[in-house]
Amino acid sequence: MAALISENFKFVALFFKSKDVVLFNGLIAVGTVASQTAYNVFAFDCPCSSGRNFRYGLAAIGVPALVLFLIGIILNRNTWSLVSEFRIRACKKLSVAASFALLGSVVGRATVAPVTWSVLSLLRGEAYVCALCEYVDPSSLENFPAGHGPHVMSGLPCKAVPMEVLIFWPEIERRLKYESQSIGWLLVAVTAVTVFLLLCLKRCCSPLGYQQEAYWSHFRSSEHQLFQRTADVHAKILAAESVKSFFGFVALDKEEKEQLQEHQENKNLIPSYLWNQITGVYLYRENNGAPLYSRLNKWCNIVPATNNTDARDKEMETLA
Repeated sequence: MAALISENFKFVALFFKSKDVVLFNGLIAVGTVASQTAYNVFAFDCPCSSGRNFRYGLAAIGVPALVLFLIGIILNRNTWSLVSEFRIRACKKLSVAASFALLGSVVGRATVAPVTWSVLSLLRGEAYVCALCEYVDPSSLENFPAGHGPHVMSGLPCKAVPMEVLIFWPEIERRLKYESQSIGWLLVAVTAVTVFLLLCLKRCCSPLGYQQEAYWSHFRSSEHQLFQRTADVHAKILAAESVKSFFGFVALDKEEKEQLQEHQENKNLIPSYLWNQITGVYLYRENNGAPLYSRLNKWCNIVPATNNTDARDKEMETLA
C-alpha cells in the first residue's frame, strides 16, 4: 500500500510539474478572484459624491490592476534576466525580434492577475455603477422628475436621494450593470483571441517541435531547481568557513554537518566573470546539431571544447 501511494504521489507530482506554467497562472487567477471578492465585500464603499464617484470607481478597477501588473513584472525571472543582460552586455547581441519575444513573455505572464481583476470588477458592476451613476441622462428615463442634476444622481448607490428619484434606482443600476458586464465580456473575448493568436505565432516561429519545446521547458525548470539547491549548499559551506574562521567554530545541525563533510572539497570561489557568463538572456541555439538549452548548458559544452579564451568568451556572448 505504501509503495502504491508513493507511486501515485510521484505521478501527481510529475503531472503538476509538467503543467507548472498553466497551474501557476491558474493559481494567480484564483488568488485574484478571492482578493477581488473580499475587496468588494469588506472594503468597497462608494462615496456617493459628485466628482468623487468617478475617481473612486475607476481607482477601484484600475489601481489594483496596476499594482498586480507591477508585482507580476517583479516576480518574473525573465525581468531580471533582461536587466542583467542590459547591465552586463548592454543588450548588444539581442535582436528586435528576440527583445519583443522576451518582453512579450514577461508582460503576458504579468497581465494574468490585472486582467482577471478588471474582468471581475466589470462583471460584478459595483465599481462601474458607482463611477458612472451621476452621468446617466435623466431625460432617458421615463417620467423622471425634473430639477435633479448630477449631485443627486451621485447619491443613488447609497440611496441618499429623495424617494421620487430613488424609485428609478433599480432601472439605472440594471442599465449600468448591463454596460459594465458587456465591457467585461468583451475584454474576456479580446483576451482569449489575443492569447490564441500569440500561441499560434509562438508555435509557428519556434525552431522546436512541440515535444522538444516541452522538454526544453522541463529542462529549464529542473536546471533552475538544481542550481538553486546547489547554490544554497555552496553558499552555506563558504559561509560556514567564514564563521568558523572568525569564531573558531560554527553551529550546524545534523543535516548541515553532513552536507559540509560531503562537499568539503568543493568550496572553491567562483569568479565574477563566470557568473556573468551564465547570467542573462538566453535564446535557443545549437552547436554542431546538438541543442544548447540554457546559458549554463552552453557554458558546460563550450568551455571544455574551446582552449582559446577569447573565442570562448565571444561564443558565450552570442545569444542566437
